[in-house]
Amino acid sequence: MDINSLFTDEGLRAFTATVRDQHVKDAQQYGQIADIVRRRLEQTPIQGDRWMAKKLRAWKVSRQVKAMQKASEEAASAAEALYAKYVNEVLELPARRAKAEAKKLERKQGRRAATGAAVANSLTNSVHALHDPQAGAPGVPQARPAEYLDAGSPFNEWPMTAGGEQAPNRTINDYFPRGEAR
Repeated sequence: MDINSLFTDEGLRAFTATVRDQHVKDAQQYGQIADIVRRRLEQTPIQGDRWMAKKLRAWKVSRQVKAMQKASEEAASAAEALYAKYVNEVLELPARRAKAEAKKLERKQGRRAATGAAVANSLTNSVHALHDPQAGAPGVPQARPAEYLDAGSPFNEWPMTAGGEQAPNRTINDYFPRGEAR
């Protein structure tokens, strides 16, 4: 057998088919032998046997041959799995990678187009806002003109903490009158 032929699709297919067929044939023979052994031992008494001793003995012995049958069936399915895994992991891999790369490139181009459209829209809004300041950018609130600020607002009485201003010495009693004593 040429080892290089195993690394081709036809060569590996032929090898796995041969191995699979051999294991399937072996499993059938093991199954037939297990049935023959079980039937023969069920009908063969040994001196001193009790009530179900023949059947129990036949089951114990034939169980070993059934295990051989099961192992051959698993080997046959493993041969098929070998071919399927080879096709999936080796033969189809370049096509899957090319498809994934094309998909990735398509997504990247879509993101670039979306980013370009967003930048163009932002620039358009900025140009309109600079040419017509009254309209402003949509969705952006404009600052209040100075005439709306009231000098007598209670907000002006509160001390500022961010600057170097000194907060006036006030207590809670300056804001709330004292209640009557009880």
